[in-house]
Amino acid sequence: MPCLTRRRLAALFPALAVAMPAQAASRAEIDADVQAALVRLRSMPNAAPLFEGARAVLIFPRIIQGGFIVGGQYGEGAAMQGGRTVGYYSIAGASFGLLAGAQSSGLAMFFMTDDALGALMAAEGWEIGTGPSVVVLDRGLQANVTATTLREPVYAITFDQQGLMAALALNGTKISRITPG
Repeated sequence: MPCLTRRRLAALFPALAVAMPAQAASRAEIDADVQAALVRLRSMPNAAPLFEGARAVLIFPRIIQGGFIVGGQYGEGAAMQGGRTVGYYSIAGASFGLLAGAQSSGLAMFFMTDDALGALMAAEGWEIGTGPSVVVLDRGLQANVTATTLREPVYAITFDQQGLMAALALNGTKISRITPG
């Protein structure tokens, strides 16, 4: 699968061109957005067990998704380990089917095992669905999460959803390491 860059997504999905910035965010911008997202995530009572058990957390503070029948999504974020940034990443994907609208949301991925974290760090790009299994926790499942029930390699939660699309699709989404300016 060819690399899905911001430029390619904008060319394929003009609805996203309006929502995506013209250039990549700087390290300082990503860091500020990630820190604000961390404050929000830590205020969610059901996320505490995830933070306690995670080897690292990959945070995308804002993912823009949009389209009409054909759509796409794009966002930039950082991986945090031990309170420090260990890498910057983009998330991009395409979707087809009965969809219409646009939305913005955040995504946090909690890497619970060293093997799962190693898969992210070692890969040039990681397509969700081809490596460690990712369990998406909706609000109902989050309410039942405890330190003893966490058994999967990666958990994902969305936050700060705004817009008119039903959900953030993860299967087939690619996460790639980036080097922001």
